[in-house]
Amino acid sequence: MWIDLKPLKTNRDFRYVYAGQFISFFGTMLTYVAIPFQVYQLTNSTLMVGLLGVVELVPLLLTAFIGGALADVMDKKKLLIYCEIGMAFGCLLLLAISLMPQSSIAFIFVIAAFMSALSGLHRPSLDALIPRLVKHEEIQAASILVSFKSSVGLIGGPAVAGLCISYFGLSLTYTVDCLTFVLSIAALSRIKSYIALGAENREQFSFKTIKEAITYAISRQELLGTYFVDFFAMVFAMPNALFPAMAKIYGGTKILGWFYSAPAVGSLIITLFSGWSYKIKRHGAAVILAATLWGLAMMCVGLSSHLFFILFFLVLAGAADAVSGIYRVTIWNETIPDSIRGRMASLEMISYMSGPLLGNAQAGLMASRFGTQKAITLGAGLCIAGVMLCFILLPQFWRYRRQSHDVRK
Repeated sequence: MWIDLKPLKTNRDFRYVYAGQFISFFGTMLTYVAIPFQVYQLTNSTLMVGLLGVVELVPLLLTAFIGGALADVMDKKKLLIYCEIGMAFGCLLLLAISLMPQSSIAFIFVIAAFMSALSGLHRPSLDALIPRLVKHEEIQAASILVSFKSSVGLIGGPAVAGLCISYFGLSLTYTVDCLTFVLSIAALSRIKSYIALGAENREQFSFKTIKEAITYAISRQELLGTYFVDFFAMVFAMPNALFPAMAKIYGGTKILGWFYSAPAVGSLIITLFSGWSYKIKRHGAAVILAATLWGLAMMCVGLSSHLFFILFFLVLAGAADAVSGIYRVTIWNETIPDSIRGRMASLEMISYMSGPLLGNAQAGLMASRFGTQKAITLGAGLCIAGVMLCFILLPQFWRYRRQSHDVRK
């Protein structure tokens, strides 16, 4: 069975949000490849590329909880637009730096941190908005469509980035990303039927409300399991920081995008033929098994020495991650009350965004000590160990089944 397009057909506002984010995510992937490439080009150091992840992580952690709390007290549409205006400005600053005779690593790090901070404010509102634009029975289909958007962006974005950088330079790459934000802002402004929570249903912003969300998450093993499994997988077994160095070994900038895109190819295959996923009721077990397969595939990447096999196992890893993502997002959107959805989205974002950023630092550090391939193999082993801990310590997560009715009210 093919991917279910019903949420796009029946929900006007979802179509606009989805189209705008589809375009802007594609552009974001251009910058996602361009910044670490520029850092590696200037320093020839995998450690510096890894440190870029730390620089991006710190502001993300500072703003993520604030962004989640604001998503529950502000108009999500306006907050998204304000954040995207700021990120477009960040792209312009990167463009300006790329045109300078001598680029400054310090300025690049500062702008990367600035855009990461805005992402911490932006993503919780987006994740909290989407479930409110579709019906309960359409949540999993909407989650799969979001995964499809990510897969296409992760395939096309890095591939186009590699070509843009190789043939036209960094300045055009950053310009294209800026233009995609303009289109996304225009799409968000077209939302009409979405109604923000009324004042009588809306809490005031305070750090106490953030604590309440954390307490709620701790009380639900199925939520904790999704956060920890994804965190372990991304921290220990996502070697994106090593891709510039690997590209230098296997063929140069023209194949740089292949490494970034390969996992998304696997994800795209899963989402295109996602009809089977509705038959699976044990969502918690599916997440654990898929994350384990991700770790095994990444271990094979580290053990391979031929480009074809490296790309093949990256594709397999991406397929496993897509399965995990489908059920993780469905668990979140099926079980979390609307009143705290924004704050919970900030916890979700910390699990799936801080993981890759910490993973960049971990991979860069281990590669500087053991080499790229061995660093990937060791990290994958740690990922599998972490997932097994979740299986042992969170039995309710393993047993979690799909909800047949809406419990979000």
